Amino acid sequence: MNLLERAELAPADPILGLTEAFNNDGRSDKVNLGVGVYLDEGGKVPLMEAVREAEQRIVAEAKPHAYLPIDGLPAFRDEIRKLVFGADAPVLERTATVQAVAGTGALKVGADFLRQLNPSATVLISDPSWENHRALFTRAGFKVDTYRYYDAESRGVDLEGMLADLRGAAEGTIVVLHPCCHNPTGYDLTPEQWDRVVEVVAERGLFAFVDMAYQGFAAGLAEDGALVGKFVQSGLPFIVGTSYSKTFGLYGQRIGSLSVVGASADEARRVLSQLKIVIRTNYSNPPAHGAKIVAGVLADPALRGVWEDELAKMRNRIALLRKDLVKGLEAQGVTDMGFIAEQRGMFSYSGLTTHQMVRLREEFGIYGTDAGRMCVAALNADNVGRVAKAIAAVRS
Repeated sequence: MNLLERAELAPADPILGLTEAFNNDGRSDKVNLGVGVYLDEGGKVPLMEAVREAEQRIVAEAKPHAYLPIDGLPAFRDEIRKLVFGADAPVLERTATVQAVAGTGALKVGADFLRQLNPSATVLISDPSWENHRALFTRAGFKVDTYRYYDAESRGVDLEGMLADLRGAAEGTIVVLHPCCHNPTGYDLTPEQWDRVVEVVAERGLFAFVDMAYQGFAAGLAEDGALVGKFVQSGLPFIVGTSYSKTFGLYGQRIGSLSVVGASADEARRVLSQLKIVIRTNYSNPPAHGAKIVAGVLADPALRGVWEDELAKMRNRIALLRKDLVKGLEAQGVTDMGFIAEQRGMFSYSGLTTHQMVRLREEFGIYGTDAGRMCVAALNADNVGRVAKAIAAVRS
């Protein structure tokens, strides 16, 4: 018997499948608004100056490529803990932090760890959420359900629905939260609304898994990471996963982190020992180069200043691209999509139907997900007008 005969053809990934179709499209004016990548005015992934300088320093040292510890580069972990929780924050004594293979790897390590502790727990993700959330936690063995999040009629967050669903969740339920730049909708909670969410998480005995992939892309590093501080102040145990693909332009280096905040230093020590086992049996230890770049930037005050300035320019440019798209739509007679300028981060829930998104791909070579999500960070001065004209055409 050929065991491999049992393998069935899996459906294409909804995002990566779009990219494959885009790459196979022969039109010269095609636009990829499906993949979550920040592109500059030339339509390229930028090489940030702070990253360039940090990398040149690494190359100049000409050190051998040795293995990292299971939990990652110590300098990286130290700098990331300061970035996520604040320098010298008391909570660090009860926090276990490991380097992860980007944000997806952080989610995977966290999911496998939580599965060991509470295999019968349900995981709640927002409706809608990043497509890989459901797949990842399901593959880890969890039952995955949703809490209400997006209100299509009001073009915003259904806060009361979200709170009601969290109140109805069983004790021990794991809740995946987007602290900023919600993927895919672009709609975030206000600080006051997050206060109410944290209160319900505490009241119901839920466990928060904060997935922070875009810190700095909405309002600023401190503002975007405020939810982490709220959970710290609550005294609750929780997990925060981070990614540095977007904020450093290090997509191919797969750099992220996972931090588990417990009740005591002893608890953090025990948690770290278990995280190491999960890592050891998945990929043994993480990659070094990207971690050295991030650590080098964050540890050097001058380079960090350059990086923060570059990040702010990227953030502000995305906001301007949103406004430019709205202006372009209005010029085409579409006056009811101004909400795009109010959303934050790289993504926009456009409100376009599956049929309209298919028309955009087939007739105009403009690629976005069937759910209507578009990556506004892939727009530029050369293509935003054409995108607006195409959207107007499929809506007519």
